[in-house]
Amino acid sequence: MSMKLLLHICCAPCSTTTVQSWRQEGADVTGTFFNPNIHPFGEHQRRYDTLLGYASKIDLPLMGEPMYDIVAWLRMVTGREQKGERCRLCVAHRMNHVAKLAADAKFDSFSTSLLVSPWQEHEIIIEEGMKAGKAAGVEFAYRDLRPLYRESIKISRSAGLYRQKYCGCIYSEAEAAIPQIQPPRKA
Repeated sequence: MSMKLLLHICCAPCSTTTVQSWRQEGADVTGTFFNPNIHPFGEHQRRYDTLLGYASKIDLPLMGEPMYDIVAWLRMVTGREQKGERCRLCVAHRMNHVAKLAADAKFDSFSTSLLVSPWQEHEIIIEEGMKAGKAAGVEFAYRDLRPLYRESIKISRSAGLYRQKYCGCIYSEAEAAIPQIQPPRKA
């Protein structure tokens, strides 16, 4: 009997090798897209639509609503000056939501595609995933999938998937843009 796993998916490119890896372990994977941090709304929808298309190609069932409540998310993180503190709140919010969804739907465990990214704070994901799992009564399944990151890029490019240039939140968008902004040259 295979493990029923609910996989939080941040975006289609990160789901590529994540889903493959869990399936290779024998997991029965279902995905869910819960990312109220992604800003603006058009970016949120583009990522969700890309996932819908990719999921249909790889026969990945999806469940849950892709709720978009940027106002509530901003209230949660506003005033958090430290990036790690904001990220922790955001990850905790998403992991708590997915853990509850997994427990309610009788999954054996849950995980996240965030674990394939070398840019994510794995210690925060582990801690918040474990806390969320304990509170909801469902196991948080951790795997360090960062070694699969380059392969996820290759697969997503060959599949023509939209690849974003920032994590998703307004803060990460600003961090990605700042190095590109050059001061005007003096005449």
